[in-house]
Order: sequence, then C-alpha cells, then structure tokens
Amino acid sequence: MSRNVAQVINFIYFCAMSRKIIAYKHYYEDFFNSLKDEATKEKVLYGMLMLKTMDRLPAKFVKSIEDGIYELRIEWNGNIYRIFFCFDCGNIVVLFNGFQKKTQKTPRKEIEKAKKLKKQYFDEKE
Repeated sequence: MSRNVAQVINFIYFCAMSRKIIAYKHYYEDFFNSLKDEATKEKVLYGMLMLKTMDRLPAKFVKSIEDGIYELRIEWNGNIYRIFFCFDCGNIVVLFNGFQKKTQKTPRKEIEKAKKLKKQYFDEKE
C-alpha cells in the first residue's frame, strides 16, 4: 500500500471516530470560564477535540482514576489542568469538574467530587 493511500485511510478513520461530549450541570463550564487567557482555553479545547476524535489517547493525556472516572490531563505554559469525566453508552463522554493542579498528587476532594457527580448523573438517568 502506498504512503498516500495509508494517509487517506488514517484520515478517514480519524474523521469517522467521534464521541459525543456533554457536560454534567455547570461544573465543567465554571472551570472553563475560570481560565484566564485564550491560549489556555484553546489548549483545553484541543484536549476535548482529541477526546472526541481519537479512539485511544496516550496516558500522557488520559488516565483512569477509579470507579470509572478518568482525567483529561492538560499541560500548558507551566500549568497543569485536570478535567474529570466518564463514559456513558460507549461513545458519550460526560464531563464533570475541572481544576488547576498545584500539587504532585491529585487532591482527594476533587476525585470524591467527580465520583459524587458521576453517581448523581447516573441516578438522574434512571
């Protein structure tokens, strides 16, 4: 197979892969609106684009935390940001809380908040 054909196949696959991303309540929006500059917001949106379109993301960008909670990992301009999410029905990504990480370890209270929001989300679906 020629290089050009392989590139076209990869492009078609990349475009065909698409998840639906939804934000549960206002938590993600509050986080996004708290970001100070447009460049940081663009980096977060790039992370969302990868989450939406890529079948598998490297551990550098997505990490499983616990109980079906994942974190989208974003580094920009010396700062670290995390956005918690889960999957629903396979191709739906549900966004929960986000925060700027200032310590080596992810704060337990942020993980517990994400777990609580996940439970609320699924309880409301029933």
